Amino acid sequence: MHKPALKRMDDHHRAFTKLFQENCHRHRPHAVFSDFCEMAAIAVSNAVDLSQRQAREERYLQIAKSYDRTELERFAQMLGCVTLALEDGMHDCLGKLFMALEMSNHWKGQYFTPWELCGLMARVTLTDTREQIQARGYITVSEPAAGAGAMVIAVADALREQGFNYQKCMHVTAVDVDPTAAHMCYLQLSLLHVPAIVVVGNSLTLEERSHWYTPAHVLGGWSRKLRDRQAVADLRDLLMPAQTEQLSDRDQVEPLTPSLAATAEASTAASMVQADLF
Repeated sequence: MHKPALKRMDDHHRAFTKLFQENCHRHRPHAVFSDFCEMAAIAVSNAVDLSQRQAREERYLQIAKSYDRTELERFAQMLGCVTLALEDGMHDCLGKLFMALEMSNHWKGQYFTPWELCGLMARVTLTDTREQIQARGYITVSEPAAGAGAMVIAVADALREQGFNYQKCMHVTAVDVDPTAAHMCYLQLSLLHVPAIVVVGNSLTLEERSHWYTPAHVLGGWSRKLRDRQAVADLRDLLMPAQTEQLSDRDQVEPLTPSLAATAEASTAASMVQADLF
């Protein structure tokens, strides 16, 4: 990243910090940070997710009652700072701010993975991505402990470095048990136009409390793409036993006939390859 971009990024971070501190005169810092993340996430979600709009709008207004007009205007300016910082370079903006503002003290020592380490892990993980995308159209990424989304952003950045448009060739499912972390992740992935479903839930117990669909997910028709892919997988699972029984007397058993395989491939826009992040 060029020095001018880094300087602009730091300027946006400092502007955010100043606005944040001004809103802490009457409110506890952790409440200001959490409320900002949730209100910003709701504002983005309500522009595209109409099915959950009413309930989230009510929640937005409930939070807003605790702040006066000037404080709410600062929240809007803080969102502008995050947007501009991400425009100047892909990085974990909110995770960095979370640590700089010492929010981990309230969240029981929660720490986010440094951006540099995330970048290294992403480049190591995506070793055969080009072949997978060319063969299947896109990959899926599963992040069971998403935090603010640093690992997902690093994967998107690695794809971009490889010459791929991550906005079209990657879909993400990101999970975090902490609502504030999930809101941070959702906001950053939304601003970076990453197709994703962010889940507030527990990856170990499989509990799912809420789902947040990024604008890129909704506008890109990813719900249909994922349904089509699942339908193809279900079709393969359904037909494979029958196919095996019919051909049991042969030396080699093909899971699907070539014509059926071609038909299955044609029924979906693209197939997916799973890339798990830890």
